[in-house]
Amino acid sequence: MKKIFAGLFLAGSFALASAQTISFDKTTYDYGKVKVGADGHRFFTVKNTGDKPLIISRVQASCGCTTPEWSQDPIMPGKTAQLKVGYNTTLVGPFSKIIEVYSNDAANSRSVITIKGDVNDSVATSNESIAPQQAVQVEAAVQSAKAQPAAKKPAPKKLEAM
Repeated sequence: MKKIFAGLFLAGSFALASAQTISFDKTTYDYGKVKVGADGHRFFTVKNTGDKPLIISRVQASCGCTTPEWSQDPIMPGKTAQLKVGYNTTLVGPFSKIIEVYSNDAANSRSVITIKGDVNDSVATSNESIAPQQAVQVEAAVQSAKAQPAAKKPAPKKLEAM
């Protein structure tokens, strides 16, 4: 009887060792400060670190302001896929939302990832947050303004006494 249990335990251990395993490049995506109406889409990379196909069966956001998109295709062993998460950036204020990812990973059938940030109407645009071409144009305009000498103001007219 002990040999039968030992055999079943050993067989079960091998079955779990050779399975699909889900992993993420990050489990939290921090948007930072976001301007109202900005693009709210971000991507998580999902990787199958096991040796059988990984299938994401369902992705569920904690509220309607967050919309997940994913492929129904199996993720082959060693391969990756993108999980697209959108947040409604017309909602002003800080946010922290969870997204539940359900898969056929036997050890971790429900994974949780998080998005967070702060949507603010007064976010200042810096050269780092604008497109590279725009940054070059802004820098050129600043340099041009510095290079031009200040315009001379006309001297005030003197009033003559009558």
